[in-house]
Amino acid sequence: MKLDDNPIERTQSWLETIESFAHPRVVTMLFLGFSAGIPILLIFSSLGLWLREAGVERSAVTFFSWAALGYSFKFVWAPLIDKLPIPFLTQWLGRRRSWILLAQCSIMIAILWMGMTNPLESENSLTMMALAAVLLGFSSATQDIVIDAYRIESAESDLQAMMSSTYIAGYRIGMLVAGAGALYLASYFGSDKGDYSYTAWRWTYVIMSSVMLVGVATTFLIPEPIRQREDNAKYDASEYLRFLLLFTLAVLAFIATFYFSAETVKASKKSLTEAFLNKHLASFIVETLRLATAVMMAAIVSKLVILSGMVRQSMVDETYIEPVKDFFSRYGMRLAWLLLALIGLYRISDIVLGVIANVFYQDLGFTKIEIANVVKTFGLFMTLAGGFLGGLLSVRFGVIKILFLGAALSAGTNILFMLLANAGHDLNMLYLVISADNLSAGLASAAFIAFLSKLTNISFTATQYAIFSSLMTLLPKILGGYSGSMVDSMGYPNFFILTAILGVPVLVLILIAGKRFK
Repeated sequence: MKLDDNPIERTQSWLETIESFAHPRVVTMLFLGFSAGIPILLIFSSLGLWLREAGVERSAVTFFSWAALGYSFKFVWAPLIDKLPIPFLTQWLGRRRSWILLAQCSIMIAILWMGMTNPLESENSLTMMALAAVLLGFSSATQDIVIDAYRIESAESDLQAMMSSTYIAGYRIGMLVAGAGALYLASYFGSDKGDYSYTAWRWTYVIMSSVMLVGVATTFLIPEPIRQREDNAKYDASEYLRFLLLFTLAVLAFIATFYFSAETVKASKKSLTEAFLNKHLASFIVETLRLATAVMMAAIVSKLVILSGMVRQSMVDETYIEPVKDFFSRYGMRLAWLLLALIGLYRISDIVLGVIANVFYQDLGFTKIEIANVVKTFGLFMTLAGGFLGGLLSVRFGVIKILFLGAALSAGTNILFMLLANAGHDLNMLYLVISADNLSAGLASAAFIAFLSKLTNISFTATQYAIFSSLMTLLPKILGGYSGSMVDSMGYPNFFILTAILGVPVLVLILIAGKRFK
C-alpha cells in the first residue's frame, strides 16, 4: 500500500487547498490560536528575561520552565473536561465553550498574580512567583485541551491541516504579543538589564492579562461544535462532584509527596553528588524518583477512594481506560507504541533548545529591543510562513512526508545556533538563524498537529488529543529544565550539537511509521 492511499495521506488539488483557508472554521482557529499563544511565553522567555534582569541565577530561571509541565500532564484532567459540566456555564454556552471561558478567566488571574509579585521582595517571593506560574501553566493547558477538542469536533478531517495552520498563525501572533510585546513594554516602562525596575514588569503583565479579553470575546462569538461524543452513561450531579473530589485528592497527594520529601531529596542529592561526582546527574536521578513516587502516591489515593465506593469504578474506566484501549485497538499494539514513541520525541530538539534561547541571546549581548525585533517580530513572520507552507504541503503531498521534512529541518537548523555562538553579537547571523529555525518549526508544527488530529477518535476527543499533546512535550520539557545546567557544564556550542543529535531518532521513527500505516 502506498502512503497516499490511506486516510492520513489523502491529498487535494492546489485550488481546493487554497480555498480551504476561507472556511469560517479555519478562520475561527486564528483567534482561538491567539488566545492559546499568550500564556506560554509569560512562563518561558518573558519571565526568564524578567528574572535575569532581577538578578536571579540562570539555572534557577530555566527551572521555572517546569511550571509549564501542566502542558505535559494535561491528559490527567482532560477526561474531566469531557465529563464534568460547569454549573450554569455549560447550560448557557455548551460543553466546550464553557470550559474555554473558565480557563481564560483563570489565565487572566494567574498573569495578574505574577505581575503583582516582586521576585526580590522577600525570601518567599520566588515561591509565590512559581505558584502563580504553575496556575498559569495549568490554566493554559486546560484552555489548550478544550480548544484542541473544539477544533477536531468542529470540522471534518479534510480541514484539519488548514485549521492547524491558522491555529499556529494565531498562536504565534499571541506569542509575539506576549514575547516581543512584553519586551517592548518592559523597556518602555523603564526596565533594562543594568537598570531593573519591578514596576515596569508589573504593568507589562497587567497589560498581558487584559490582552486575553480577545480570547474571551471569541469564545462568546463562536458556535458550539455539533460533532461531539454521545455520553451514554447517565450520572447525576453528586456523582460528578465525587469524581471531581477523587481527582482533587489525587492532586493533593501528588503535591504533598513533593512537599514532605524536600529534606530527604536535599540529603539524597548531596549523597549522590559525592558518589557520582556529578551534581546535575544526581539532581536528575533524585528528581525523577521523586516524580515517580508522587505519581504512585496519587494512584494509591485514587485506588483507595474507588475501593471505598465513593466513586464508581465504571465511571473511572469510562473516563480514563476506554480512550487508551480505543487507541491500541484501532492501531494494534506494535504500531500504537511506535506512534507514541514518535509523538513523545518529535519536538525534542526545538523544545530543549527553546527553553534557554532567550537567555542565550542575552548572554551574547543582544538587547531586549534587538531580541524583540529579530527573534519575536521577524521570527513570527517566518513561523507563519512555515505554518502555512506546512499546511499546504501536508494537504497536497500527505502528512507523513512533511513530518519527515519538518523533523529533518528542525534538527538541522540547531547547528546554526552553534555558528551564532561562535559569531557572538552579530545581527546578520541572528537573522539567518531565526529565519531557518522558525520557518522549519512552523512547517513541522503544522504537519504534526494535523497528524495528531487525525489519530484522534471523535468519541474521546479531549482525552486522546490531550494524551498525545502531553506526551509530545513531557520528556522535552523535563530535559529543558536542565538546559541551563547543561550549558554551564558543556558550553553553548556543544549543547546545540547535542540538541541536533536528539532529532536523529525521530527521523528513523517517521520512516518506520510511514511504512506500517494500514
